[in-house]
Amino acid sequence: MSKMNVIIIMFVIVAILASVSGQVSSYHRPPPRKTLSFPWNSDDSTTPQQVHVSMVGSDKMRVSWITQDETPSKVEYGTSSGVYDSSAEGSASNYRYITYKSGQIHDTVIGPLNPNTTYYYRCSGDASREFSLKTTPSQLPIKFVIVGDLGQTGWTKSTLDHISKTDYDMLLLPGDLSYADSWQPHWDSFGRMVEPLASQRPWMVTQGNHEVEKIPIVHKTPFTAYNSRWHMPFEESGSSSNLYYSFDVASMVHVIVLGSYTDFDLASSQYAWLESDLKKIDRKRTPWVVVVLHAPWYNSNKAHQGEKESVDMKAAMEQLLYDARVDVVFVGHVHAYERFTRVYDGVANKCGPIHITIGDGGNREGLSGSFQDPKPDISMVREASFGHGELTVVNATHAKWDWVRNEDDEPVSADSFWFTSLAFDWRGRKGGRSERAALAGGARPIRREHKNIITVADGPTE
Repeated sequence: MSKMNVIIIMFVIVAILASVSGQVSSYHRPPPRKTLSFPWNSDDSTTPQQVHVSMVGSDKMRVSWITQDETPSKVEYGTSSGVYDSSAEGSASNYRYITYKSGQIHDTVIGPLNPNTTYYYRCSGDASREFSLKTTPSQLPIKFVIVGDLGQTGWTKSTLDHISKTDYDMLLLPGDLSYADSWQPHWDSFGRMVEPLASQRPWMVTQGNHEVEKIPIVHKTPFTAYNSRWHMPFEESGSSSNLYYSFDVASMVHVIVLGSYTDFDLASSQYAWLESDLKKIDRKRTPWVVVVLHAPWYNSNKAHQGEKESVDMKAAMEQLLYDARVDVVFVGHVHAYERFTRVYDGVANKCGPIHITIGDGGNREGLSGSFQDPKPDISMVREASFGHGELTVVNATHAKWDWVRNEDDEPVSADSFWFTSLAFDWRGRKGGRSERAALAGGARPIRREHKNIITVADGPTE
């Protein structure tokens, strides 16, 4: 038997094992669009590809890229195109997954950088490819794009096209990136697909079930590709794992990224880290707390009901988030959109976080089109459509959420509402802030007549 036949047989076995081990529940999905491929067209083995950036601390960025062969992990950068007056050296590594060997994965941190500034940069001294990135603002307002379960299909391309027309500062991705599912070349294709956006703005991601890629006997280590390719700033937040971390952005927003597929019980390292991280937040200085994870704690879709990553993690950690007055929780996993009211312990609670499922980026498995009937009172809006979300934190008290549906490849705002930070009481009893003062600076609610447009009228909930 030839070596090529052996490789093919191995990958068939891996694919079967992956599909069996990764499938939690069975349900009908509408037909998706086909998976796209983004091949590498350069013959130069040291040309940088799959470039993406992520935030490190308040004034640094991590630049990650891949080359086929070894080359210096050097980034040259400056505020004018073609003029690089600063540089930084990093490191490179690679990994193996069964018969696959990755290229050289470069990891270089640049900075200190000025806030809200465009920098031009090149990687590994390659003059043929210049990139640019924009740093996040040091003060509010700030705009996040949130999209989960992205994949690399025709729907994904539509979603990314819509995002590219949005003037956003940072992208948050609550898990399920490439849908490689153990076929490692799909990780390379995904990196090339997102490079035009991910090289320009920081992408802060977490893992989903499709990132586990742990195969019995064949490959026993989980998250090999994810941890190698998407290094997040866990060290800076005191975490011991790339699967959960936190960071501050625009001075007044604290983002916590959790791992649904690593230990989360009361005796776990993640629980201890989360408890410690939440205690460090001074809500007078940091009025907004946002949490990102993959498996939803609240879900009225028939898909992914009763999974331990949802049920047990909620049982372990919901109290921590409630006591800390977390403002909003973004999740993926369910391939649909759903927004809940402020909720705690299964019921509406004005001091609980808003939960938003945004697992509708464009994955190859299609949409989760079947919802529970009747709709729970705590579920405000739900729809099985592809799209993305936009969170604009306007000031210390007010933020605006928009869900943008992919409607025949056109972006349509389908759910929009204002909400207030739980660090402040709506009627101004903390710090003597009045309603008029809270709405100063352009945060005035917009009143519109639409079944899915919900405006703040008399309090911090809908």
